[in-house]
Parts: sequence; C-alpha cells; structure tokens
Amino acid sequence: MSASPWPLVWLSLRRDRRSALASTFGLAVGVASLVFFVALGLGVGRVVREKVFPVDARLVEVVPASFSLGLLGGGVLDEAAVGRLEALPGVARAYRKMNVRAPAVSVYRGDFFGRPLHMGLEVLAVGVEPDFVVGDVVVGAFADPGPDQPIPALASTRLLEIYNKSFAPQRSLPQLSGQLLAGFVFPVEFNRSFVTAPPPGAAAIPCRAQLVGVSDRALLAGITIPLEVARRLNRAANADADAYSAVTLEAKDPSAVPGLVAAVRAMGLEVDDQERRQAERAGAAVAICTSSLALVSLLVCVLAAFNIAHAFSAAVRAREKELGVMRAVGATRAALFRLVFVEALVLGLAGGALGTLVALLAGVAADAAAASMLPAFPFKPESWFSTPAWLLAGGLALGVVAAAAGAFLPARRAAASDPARVLAG
Repeated sequence: MSASPWPLVWLSLRRDRRSALASTFGLAVGVASLVFFVALGLGVGRVVREKVFPVDARLVEVVPASFSLGLLGGGVLDEAAVGRLEALPGVARAYRKMNVRAPAVSVYRGDFFGRPLHMGLEVLAVGVEPDFVVGDVVVGAFADPGPDQPIPALASTRLLEIYNKSFAPQRSLPQLSGQLLAGFVFPVEFNRSFVTAPPPGAAAIPCRAQLVGVSDRALLAGITIPLEVARRLNRAANADADAYSAVTLEAKDPSAVPGLVAAVRAMGLEVDDQERRQAERAGAAVAICTSSLALVSLLVCVLAAFNIAHAFSAAVRAREKELGVMRAVGATRAALFRLVFVEALVLGLAGGALGTLVALLAGVAADAAAASMLPAFPFKPESWFSTPAWLLAGGLALGVVAAAAGAFLPARRAAASDPARVLAG
C-alpha cells in the first residue's frame, strides 16, 4: 500500500459520491446555522455595546446618597469628598459634574439648515470638566467664554442618532452630522420653564449656546457645558454652586472597578450604574437567544456526526474484502485506520468550509434585505453580523471535529480487519 493515503481516499470518495455528498450536506447545514446565529448575536451585541449603551468599562459614576447619616462626610459631593475619591486605590482621574439647578427652555424660530423651524422645548444642562470631553470638541474651546458669549455645548451622539432616524423624517427636517452641527447657535433661557413655575422673584437668564461637537459622554436628554459655566449659572439663579451632582471616576484598569464601587459605597455615596445594568441586561438577552440557537445548530452537527458514523460503518462492511486484501499485501492496521479517518476528515473540512461560506452569504443577503425592507430607526446598523476570524476558523474546525467523531469507530473497525477470515469467507 502506498505511504500516502490520498490516492485511495479520492478513489473511495468518488466511488460513493451519494453518501459523501449527503454527509457533507448534513455537516454544512449544522455549521452554517451555528456560524450564522453566532455572527448575528455578535453583531447585535456590538450594536448594544457601542451604540445603544456605549458604556466605558473604566468609568464609575458616583452620585450623592439618597439617604445618609453623614458618617465619614458621606452623602455630599463637595471638594473634600472629591479629594477622598481621587485618593482611592486604582483611580486614575476624577471628573466633577454639576447640574444647572435652574430650569431652562429653548425657543427657536428661524432657518434650521435650510428648513424653517419653530419649536420650543425644555432643556437640561450639566457642567463637566473640559478634560472629560476634550477629544470630542471640534470647534473652539470648551471653557467659560464669559457672560455675554455663546456657551460651548456638546450634544449626545445617541440623541443625534434618534433625531436623524426618528424625529427628522417625521417632520421633514434635514439629516445632520456632528461636523455639520458644530458651530450651530441657539437660544437658551435659564430660570424659565414651560411646565413648572420658577422660584418667586427669580429673573430669567437669557443666553445663547453654541454646539461644539457631539459626544458619547454628553447628557442624553440635554446639553453638556463647561463646569465653570454651570457654576456661574447656578450662582446667578441663587442655587447651590458648590456641591457636585456627580463625580466620574476613571479607573486605571477595568479590573479595579469592583473594588472602587465597594469603596465608594463604604464612603456613604452611591454608584449610578443604571446604563451599565441596562447594557448588561440587553447583552444577556442577546447571549441567551444566541446560545439557544447555537445549541440547536450543535445538535444538527451531532446528528451529522451520527450520519457519518452510520455511512462509514456501512462503507467499511461493504469494503471488508478490499480491506482484507490490503492487510494481506502488507497494509498495517494504522494505515487502514488512517485511510478511513482521512476520508472523514476530507468530508468534514468540505462541510465546514461550505457551511461557513453559506453562513457568510446568508449574512450578506440578510443585511441587504434589512437595508431595503426595514425602515430607518435609531441605531439601525449597516450590518447585523460580526464575523471575526476565530468564528470562521471555528466553523471549519467544527466540521472536521464532527466528522472525526463520527468516523472514529468505523475507522477502528476497518483497522481490526482479519485478512485470513475475510479472504477465507
């Protein structure tokens, strides 16, 4: 027998094409299902993490406790509390935040990027340290420009997405980008509200705000302005301009976050992890759905492995005389085992490659169908799928492993052929 099994492998596969095609098809179905659903789960999970809930794993949002006995100075976020937070092990930087504690409205009348617009709405504003959002400012400086100058403001990236995909189409307004918005000026009046009465004797504070960029770290339902501007506006409105609304801790490493959370709570403060928990719940729901569908796909692969075992068992019985002759002319048991096993590996590799290719093509087709059939909505991705290299390699490996598992016992039976009995019989 030749040292290389390949000539006999190709001969055997060509001789029993129907069985080989059936085995390959079964593996391809299982691999394609698994790769398709895992890629879909990874893609949807990526959208949740990066667009719907873009949570930085290193950030911890500290807020005043809703109830505190005042032990260890807890319950109030003043400069002393910020100093203690900065001194915690694992903290790289602490960023102060202060809400503008006066109500505000914006009434816009005029041209809005080529379309007339007349709209009034309540405005929330939070002041942050410039370093917290420095990478997102594209126009001017993020600092207090003085009382008579437009206030630099950042809008939320997610708010812009909601505007483009939901608000703008319903009102025939133009689609906008962060670059296009940069420099846009609009009026804001503090100490005024459409829904609540301002404090007695409080005078309205008319201002202008200028968008200087968009940011994932900006307030979702309002504008984010420099901390010193928020402090100045609170003083003008006779509101608290010393205590901070929140402090964002940046950990040196994500692994330090659990320890920071425990230390913050021991200080009598709280951690606002609502978005993190929402992201985790959404991610868990996606993972559960993906795992369920992947399990069904794995069961298909197991059935394909049983089908290969049955097909190769029948093939070994049918080739019993042929295998006996090979043993009689000098083929070793290991050579016969290798012959049958390599045949299965070839089918497994073909099934894995075909299934992976089908999954990729199905993903492309699904993306095209979604783009043409689904209406635009916030956070709609260009692709619903993510196909990292390890997933493609896993599809190939799954086909090979399933085929190897199914062919192991038939290959052992082929290696155990007794040439004397077979030739005598």
